[in-house]
Order: sequence, then structure tokens, then C-alpha cells
Amino acid sequence: MSSGGNGDQVILATAGYDHTIRFWQAHTGICQRTVQHPDSQVNCMEITPDRRCLAAAGYQHIRMYDINSNDTTPTINFDGVSKNVTAVGFQEDGKWMYTGGDDCSARIWDLRSRTLHCQKIFQVNAPVNTVALHPNQGELFVGDQSGTVYVWDIRSTRNEQLVPEEGASIQSIAINSDASLLTAVNNKGTCYVWRLTPGKEDILSELHPKCKKEAHRKYALKCKFSPDCTLLATTSADQTVKIWKTADFSLLTTLEANQRWVWDCAFSSDSQYLVTASSDHMARLWSVEQGTVKREFNGHQKAVTALAFSDAVPRP
Repeated sequence: MSSGGNGDQVILATAGYDHTIRFWQAHTGICQRTVQHPDSQVNCMEITPDRRCLAAAGYQHIRMYDINSNDTTPTINFDGVSKNVTAVGFQEDGKWMYTGGDDCSARIWDLRSRTLHCQKIFQVNAPVNTVALHPNQGELFVGDQSGTVYVWDIRSTRNEQLVPEEGASIQSIAINSDASLLTAVNNKGTCYVWRLTPGKEDILSELHPKCKKEAHRKYALKCKFSPDCTLLATTSADQTVKIWKTADFSLLTTLEANQRWVWDCAFSSDSQYLVTASSDHMARLWSVEQGTVKREFNGHQKAVTALAFSDAVPRP
């Protein structure tokens, strides 16, 4: 986890049910800045590819905050969504943003337009819990509460779908950086892994079942691949984070710290550290190899349900 000048400093933000966003010094655990987010709880957050802004999604809106400013008011407000926004992310060059939400849709927002209008909408039959962008920047994987995983070609609007387990809500989807694996976790604690192969010509990416793990005793909440593609982290309502080796999906380690529900997580760019957010009002920095807590971030008054973390050099 590197730290340098302003161009590549570590960014760590946490948020949740106490209607605040906190920016931290990752190495010291000191809170540098607190931003009030009075409209609602924060469901999810993401840092823009240029590392200048933080998108925070809540009830009926997405707010964009300037990371390098002391201004506590959002620089951009995206409104017009009818319910909770549950997923947010960015195209690799920052040209557009994608979101998912309880209004049973995934959306594409053109960030180059001044109108802030939604450009494309993909409608499904149940509230959307999770959205992941394929590294090819052309397909979105959408998971909903009915248990369906959709592959949406955003250029042609075609889609394919599969249901790994009837009646089990898909809580989180992740794709590794070399686009060889896709994983999903559900509300029964099960983790599914597929081998991902590119479609030929106009055919969408194809999913080939690889393995199924009973990863957690309770609700699984988040899954994330490490940047080097060797590890997979899954978080859960069972108070644990499991780290799996992607070579054979054997369990490397279990991270436990009486955290109550562990809502979110993010790997460092060198894949050696993991940051977690949990219902005990805390965020934590873990050593993956040692399985121990290296730093605690204490200041929230309620559950921490979302974090955004970046210690990589920004895209030019």
C-alpha cells in the first residue's frame, strides 16, 4: 500500500447509516474530513478513475464530491431515481457512470453531458443489488433479488441471463481484472464462480460453471477479486471475511474481529491488504498474509455500509 505525493496518495472514504462520509489517513487512522450526507444513508461509493471525485449513492440520488477540496457540498447531483441506488461505478476513462437500484434497473449516465440525464436504462423484474463492468467496457453484469444474473451488452442492449439458485438473492458480483473469472454471492452464503470467455463476433461473454462454495453460514454481502487475480474476498453477516485462493478456491484465511455484519471490502493495489466496513461502526485495514488487523478507523456513530479505497496511480 503505497503513499506518495498528491498525484498518488492513498484515498480512503467510509460511509453508512449515520449520514456522514469520512475521509481518512489510511496509514494513521486519523479522520481528515467529515462530509454531511443528510438526504439518506449511503449505500455504496466509488472513486472516479482520475481520483478527483467520490460518488456516493443513497436513496433516490447519487452525489459527487470533490476529493481534494474542503468543500462539504457535492459538486454534482444526479437525481431522478425513484428508490435506493445500490451500485455505482465508472467506465475506465470516466466517460460514463453506471448504477443499479431498487427501481429494478441498471442505468448508464453520460458524464460528458451537462444535462446529467440517464443515457440508457436496462429494466429487470426485481430490485438490483449489484452491477459489475466487464474489463472490455462493453458489458454490464447485473444481479437482482430474484436470483438472476444478467449479461447486458450496453452497445446493442441485448442481454443473456442465468439463475444459479432459485429464490436466492444475488447480493454481489465481481469480475477479475483479466476477465477470466466471474463470481457472485447470494443471501444464503453461497459463492458461485464461472470461467468467463469472450463471445465471438456479436455474441456476449459466455459463463462456464467452475465451482460452488458454501462460503458463509449466513447472508453473503460482498465479493471482490484482488488486483493480481490470485485471491477472492467474500464478506458476510456471519461476522467474517473469507479469503480464497483463485488457483483452486481453497480457503486461505478467515478474518474475524467481532465485526457484526461485514458490508464492504477493497484490496490494496499490491493485493497484500484488505479494507473492510462493518456494522460495529468500524472500518479496518487487514494484512491478508497475516490475517490480522493493522489499523482501525473509528468515528462513525452507526453501521459502516460502504467504503471507497484507492492507492494506485490515477489513469492519465
